[in-house]
Amino acid sequence: MASPVMPGCSTRTTLQLVGPTSWTEVSAALRYDSGDPFAVRIRFGGRAEAVDGDDAGSGVEWLVARDLLHAGLSRPSGDGDIRLWPARTPGDVLFLELRAPSGHALFELSRAVLAGFVADTERLVPRGQESEVVDVEPELVALLRCERPDADGR
Repeated sequence: MASPVMPGCSTRTTLQLVGPTSWTEVSAALRYDSGDPFAVRIRFGGRAEAVDGDDAGSGVEWLVARDLLHAGLSRPSGDGDIRLWPARTPGDVLFLELRAPSGHALFELSRAVLAGFVADTERLVPRGQESEVVDVEPELVALLRCERPDADGR
């Protein structure tokens, strides 16, 4: 039996990678799937069809809490690998910092673009109602049966 297709939304944007002497444009796509209502996927670079076709082989993708993006529109948010905060000056600027063992990156992005995207996600699944959308029963049944993943991790 095929699972129902869950509604989602996506938007493409350009971020500015802040470097020590210059800034570099980086294409990015924000994607939300109401089947995973707490998370937003941000894909940096890659081919345009990777956004809609879920081609994991292109670009780099980060999974970000939707609540972190919402909070970061108006105040510093995040603690650790992902941080988001508005610029201190009035305007349309947010900063997104990503940290990994291999290094870190600081991006400048449009507050209006992110605010519009977050509003789109909230029309699909209002904030505070994420738990009502998640179907945890199959996972709980598997845990209660003590089913373990296959040797290859699936």
